[in-house]
Amino acid sequence: MKWSWRIGRLAGVDLYLHATFVLFLLFLAFSFYLQTRSWAGTLHGLAVMLLLFASVLLHEYGHALAARRLGIATRDITLLPIGGVARLERLPEKPLHELWVALAGPLVNLLIAAAVFLFLGLTQGPPSLALGFAPGASLGERLLAANLALAVFNMLPAFPMDGGRVLRALLALGGDFLRATQVAAAIGQGMALLFAFFGLLTNPMLLFVALFVWIGAQQEATAVQMRNALSGIPVRRTMITDFRTLAPEDTLEKAVEYLLATSQQDFPVVREGQVVGVLTRGDLLRALSQRDEQVPVETVMQRDFTPVHPNEMLEAALARLEACQCHTFPVVEGGRLVGILTTENVGEYLMLVSAMERRKAQRRMGGEVAPA
Repeated sequence: MKWSWRIGRLAGVDLYLHATFVLFLLFLAFSFYLQTRSWAGTLHGLAVMLLLFASVLLHEYGHALAARRLGIATRDITLLPIGGVARLERLPEKPLHELWVALAGPLVNLLIAAAVFLFLGLTQGPPSLALGFAPGASLGERLLAANLALAVFNMLPAFPMDGGRVLRALLALGGDFLRATQVAAAIGQGMALLFAFFGLLTNPMLLFVALFVWIGAQQEATAVQMRNALSGIPVRRTMITDFRTLAPEDTLEKAVEYLLATSQQDFPVVREGQVVGVLTRGDLLRALSQRDEQVPVETVMQRDFTPVHPNEMLEAALARLEACQCHTFPVVEGGRLVGILTTENVGEYLMLVSAMERRKAQRRMGGEVAPA
């Protein structure tokens, strides 16, 4: 995610902090100081918020570890002012698996709340849940109330929050995952409108939540629709077969000629019929700003690349492209380069499929007039 800083790695998952999170903490510190007019009150307020976000982080790890049990890796976890985002390598294949992964996050918050409740009960007597939201509440009481609120809030059927994913999993038990996603996304966007309405009347923070839910629901519906369109399609159906290659001893000047003469952005580097590297447009531009045009391509090319096979499913290949943040994959069969796969030509394929689907839908609805 852009504007995010890597702050560490825990349980095999990279942790990122979004820039807006730091700005949010600074804003909160200023607000707490205005309210209390004391550094002690400011630090207490920030401590409560940091404990809250620690609970959010554990919530996201609940999703990540549950997914790991199902063989699904988590790319990273990013903390935002409105919560956390755990990016899984892929969606769970079965509705019951998604149900388990979605419920794992709120379950963590309930476990934290139960542990805090037990601790407070043993040390100061049974706590009052209502007191957790009162100005004079202790740190433990606030943590208890916050985790209960997180569990309840995340279970609202507002896709892409946990409750929305639970709803999709239940709807998908009938077998139509795409339709289940569309229904859950529509309900999520309806919930977003409610958040925005109440945000205008009460708390402006709900406006940001509404925006997050609305965009997230739309993105999830689009991603699943794309996944459905790519399902069962081999790479050879969409790979580019008319392309240019470079030799390791070719100069950057020749790469520039190819870049200007074609629409190709990345170039496989081939020696004796074997792919030995890939020269990307970004690497070429960086090299030109620092080196002479007569420098050989092999000093600039990327040697760490992963080829794909033409019979590999397009959905899996695209997931690998996104995971490595690459733009181009060489397509190799029997050790020989037979094509290249780029995010652009996959996008063009999806546009063609979408256009043909619209035409079919128009025909089913009688939108086209049959020729006489």
